[in-house]
Amino acid sequence: MASKGYIKLASGHQMPLVGFGLWKVPKETAADTVYNAIKAGYRLFDGAYDYQNEKEAGQGIQKAIKDGLVKREEIFVTTKLWNNYHRKDVAVKMAKWQNEQWGLGYIDLYLIHFPVSLKYIPHEERPYPAWWLDDAGTIETERVPIRETWEALEQVVDEGIAKSIGVSNFQAQSIYDLLTYNRHPLSSLQIEHHPYLVQPELVKLAQENGVAVTAYSSFGPQSFLEIQNKRAVDAPLLFDHNVVKKVAEAHKVTPAQVLLRWAVQRGVAVIPKSNNQSRLAQNLEVVDFDLSPAEIESISSLDKGLRFNDPIVYLPNKPLRIFA
Repeated sequence: MASKGYIKLASGHQMPLVGFGLWKVPKETAADTVYNAIKAGYRLFDGAYDYQNEKEAGQGIQKAIKDGLVKREEIFVTTKLWNNYHRKDVAVKMAKWQNEQWGLGYIDLYLIHFPVSLKYIPHEERPYPAWWLDDAGTIETERVPIRETWEALEQVVDEGIAKSIGVSNFQAQSIYDLLTYNRHPLSSLQIEHHPYLVQPELVKLAQENGVAVTAYSSFGPQSFLEIQNKRAVDAPLLFDHNVVKKVAEAHKVTPAQVLLRWAVQRGVAVIPKSNNQSRLAQNLEVVDFDLSPAEIESISSLDKGLRFNDPIVYLPNKPLRIFA
């Protein structure tokens, strides 16, 4: 259930509808970036072990608290368990370590990053923080069921490390299965979600079961151009699409604001990133205007089923067909 500016999670906690995504924020600038985002009004920060900037992002929040800009309870931190740490004993230890990196006492929302388990490698020994194990882009899966990982996250809640738990990049079948055994609420589902990849039935499934949906890559191909994702390079920019531009002109807002409002008005949280101060503020203003049902439908009709964040793109040696 969404109220203006916030969405209530199944755990009972409130999560802001608009947050700041930390993917691709360099660790060298992450503390200042987060501090400035807090000054601009952001209260939700979306991180992950994979982003390799948790400690620095936490330092930015700590400085803002020390300077009296916010209190800890006003900040909402989401972070994620990476694929190499799905075993129960490892997952709990990893959550504790990540919590220490943030340095804020607790994590607000802890997610399973992807529904696949990879070979365990201690994080201190990893040659790469991402999918692959070596220069050749090799991966190796490990036999760990999602249930074991989810029960580890429930222990993380029991021990007070995280207040709410959820999943990311899961599809319907995995969610239905998880809902047959979960002890703590499935509070959140984070997915790639933009007009080229609407996933309407998955969004409905989550919302019908009280699971809050968070969209990442709300601007579609824009988020992936700097990493030379071929699917993104070949796709028309949503910012330049006539449908999006027409709606933006009608409301005297930017195409980026339209794309964010399209999600938020449908109860989907968003986590855009920007290093530009004026765009930081603009992205927060997307709860201040309403699109008409016809405008929402016109934007939704751009759906191409076009997914940019697909492990198949990153893993040519051994594709992981998570979204098959």
